[in-house]
Amino acid sequence: MLVDAINSSSSKVPKFISPTAHGVIDYCHAAFFFTVGMLCSRSNKRAAIAAVATGGFILVQSMLTDYRFGIKPVIPFATHGKMDRVFAASSWMIPMIFGFKGTKAARIFETNSLAESSVVAATDWSSERAREEARAA
Repeated sequence: MLVDAINSSSSKVPKFISPTAHGVIDYCHAAFFFTVGMLCSRSNKRAAIAAVATGGFILVQSMLTDYRFGIKPVIPFATHGKMDRVFAASSWMIPMIFGFKGTKAARIFETNSLAESSVVAATDWSSERAREEARAA
């Protein structure tokens, strides 16, 4: 249901984030969650585990995506976009799943859903454009 809402609103947003720019955002996003994990490690172990797991997922997904910054490009960029839609629609649930709902750390994940949805909506998900940018690099 949330993925459908993201998909329908996404078609109305200008696509100003290129695959290359999206790759930069992805690696920054992973680093952000690793940092959140470190910062929460003493005060909220569950949030720290969730943040490191999230950062790890984003990092591996990025490394495996067929775009300029992919290391072993096995995931088409368009498929990466579908995965991002699901993550954007569900990351607000991570605090509930990991048992830290209602904490300051939970707000990070809840806000991430909105930020991720914005990036998903503004990204040009053309796998062909991603391959062209990777070849030109």
